[in-house]
Amino acid sequence: MKYTFNLLLILLLFFTSCRKDPQIQAAYDLIERITPGYGKQFCLELIGPDNGSDVYEVAGENGKVVLRGNNTVSLATAYNQYLKYHCNAHVSWFGDQLNLPETLPVPAETTHRIINGKYRVYFNYCTLSYTGAWWDWERWQREIDYMAMNSINTPLSVVGLEGVWYNTLLRFGFTDEEARSYLVDPAHFAWQWMPNIESFGGPLPKSWIDSHIALGKQVVNRQLELGMTPIQQGFSGAVPRKMMEKFPEAKIQKQPDWYGFEGICQLDPLDPLFTDLGKAFLEEEQKLYGTYGLYAADPFHESKPPVDTPEYLNAVGSSIHKLMKTFDPDALWVMQAWSFRKDIASVVPKHDLLVLSLNGALGGEDHFCNHDFVVGNLHNFGGRVNLHGDLPLVSSNQFMKAKQETPNVVGSGLFMESIGQNPVFYELAFEMPVHQDSVKLKEWLDKYAQRRYGAPSEAAGKAWELLLAGPYRAGTNGVESSSIICARPAVDVKKSGPNAGFNIPYDPQSLIEAEACLLQDAEQLKGSKPYRFDIVDVQRQIMSNLGQEIHKKAAEAFKKKDKEAFALHSGRFLELLKDVDILLRTRTEFNFDQWLTDARAWGTTDEERNLFEKNASSLVTIWGGQVDVRQFDYSWREWTGLIEGYYLQRWKQFYDMLQGHLDNGTAYREEDAKMDLGRQAFRANEFYDSLADWELAFVDRPGKARTPVTEGDEVTVARRMLDKYKQLSKEYYNVEKTN
Repeated sequence: MKYTFNLLLILLLFFTSCRKDPQIQAAYDLIERITPGYGKQFCLELIGPDNGSDVYEVAGENGKVVLRGNNTVSLATAYNQYLKYHCNAHVSWFGDQLNLPETLPVPAETTHRIINGKYRVYFNYCTLSYTGAWWDWERWQREIDYMAMNSINTPLSVVGLEGVWYNTLLRFGFTDEEARSYLVDPAHFAWQWMPNIESFGGPLPKSWIDSHIALGKQVVNRQLELGMTPIQQGFSGAVPRKMMEKFPEAKIQKQPDWYGFEGICQLDPLDPLFTDLGKAFLEEEQKLYGTYGLYAADPFHESKPPVDTPEYLNAVGSSIHKLMKTFDPDALWVMQAWSFRKDIASVVPKHDLLVLSLNGALGGEDHFCNHDFVVGNLHNFGGRVNLHGDLPLVSSNQFMKAKQETPNVVGSGLFMESIGQNPVFYELAFEMPVHQDSVKLKEWLDKYAQRRYGAPSEAAGKAWELLLAGPYRAGTNGVESSSIICARPAVDVKKSGPNAGFNIPYDPQSLIEAEACLLQDAEQLKGSKPYRFDIVDVQRQIMSNLGQEIHKKAAEAFKKKDKEAFALHSGRFLELLKDVDILLRTRTEFNFDQWLTDARAWGTTDEERNLFEKNASSLVTIWGGQVDVRQFDYSWREWTGLIEGYYLQRWKQFYDMLQGHLDNGTAYREEDAKMDLGRQAFRANEFYDSLADWELAFVDRPGKARTPVTEGDEVTVARRMLDKYKQLSKEYYNVEKTN
């Protein structure tokens, strides 16, 4: 009896000791959020860093799973690695595969791993608009947990920044309406914060400002609780145009227009107002959220300085640095390398500037003026939906390779403009900081498929071999190739947005084989939500690729004045778009109806709900503009709802116009259309002028979201679409081979 009592006492003390530290408790809370009821099977312990580096351990002791780490992020990383490699479990953006036993397996051996890099940075400003514009606390809480589980310790954190600007402007004589009119709509915040634009899509409702001050506090507090250091906004001298009226003596110069938006204004860093306004801005940020030492500032991002001389740029760098250090002696200036200017950076003392190399560049011969920098991956632009990503590059361990090149590499980062796509790319990228060398990609993919789908499948393994040889091969990390579905209609379509044109850097028929392999063991794997996402995503890409060939035949028939062939191929193309919409509606991820529903949920009145729907619609269609509409379709997306309601309707109008020319025997000269950014301009000719009016009306029209948001079973619909388009593809790809 005494022995039993002592044993129980020892176990109680052991369990209690695992929970007493706030860092440990925060990790336990995360475990319970992800795997409710399993926290009691873990013992968490804090250990010291390994030669200055973050570290974690996974072990077994006294029948419990022991997770050790030098901070909460390290503990969360240990938890995730345990789930992945001891439980064959998987946590993702697209649903979890957490088929865990009632009693968790206890590791037989201890795993000890260093987590590379002082800084593991996450988010591009654009991510928070292209993906996170409408997130509520539940979605943010999930993402922050996911960040911690994947070793992220330095997230960009600007939720609620509109409240900082609002309060600052009130201090400088702006009225409520003037301050809210300066602020852009929620979908376009990223480009105001960087800064590129102002006064678009608003005025911003006060209810939004208030609700997002509250949300911003929740986000920052949870990040701090989990041991992260948020990157907050600094002041770079961008000011409202109205400042020129209110402070006529101040040295304020207007910058050039930016992609159809009226230029913003830059306050001269030598003007006394620069220090006064910057200090007030940082004070207001501190009042709302606290400040924690990392301040982002990107002067003249994607623009030109009003005075482009070394002396002026030196003054800009010195003034921003002085402002930060006066406010916070421990301040570290964080700057994107996207618009890196040596004349600004060179005046900042070493270790007072951290450069974020978004695309992994090493900064030339002097490696960003020998400042500390983070090497990153950009990968996605605008939230575009396209299977791609250089897995061999990621598996090579870019951080360790860069570290061998130059010692001022101090971390890694993921700087995609949008998340929620290509999960395999991000799963590998998130894991690389715990590896000291390259990863054996084939072996890693086999384990990835097994834990993602919840069961071994030789066919699924074969599918991932094909996908690795196809869209995830070397050299596929850049800007997404165009989508014919999302392209603004033309006979000779140049591209679906202002960037890359059409290119399928692999045999498109290999995806058909991969999808067949994925569906082969559907009865065994269909219980996994991530599996269901993958079969929809691969089938979507199959149909998108095939659409390029179908439209080519329609265009060829039009040029030959072959009415019968034109009707056949154009009809098939429109039918394909309808089918892709049906396929994608089985999921919430690639879903315009969900996007609009989330946007409208933030409104407190019908007027606000309609405004937010307009904002959400604008970003993924015309993008926006004040002087002109130039960036239309930058954020093209193969999304259900957007295909049926927008892309399909555009193509139908275009094909109807071409059919009219065929019926009337008249010519349509596309060659005469005005061009902009490598494709037909927004109002390039009579047809595009009419189409532009329709597109603008689409954006303005409220109530576009369909209900229910999702419809149909992924496995059933994917099988039906594979059968249908596998047969049709033979005709088009065989024809292509004989030309």
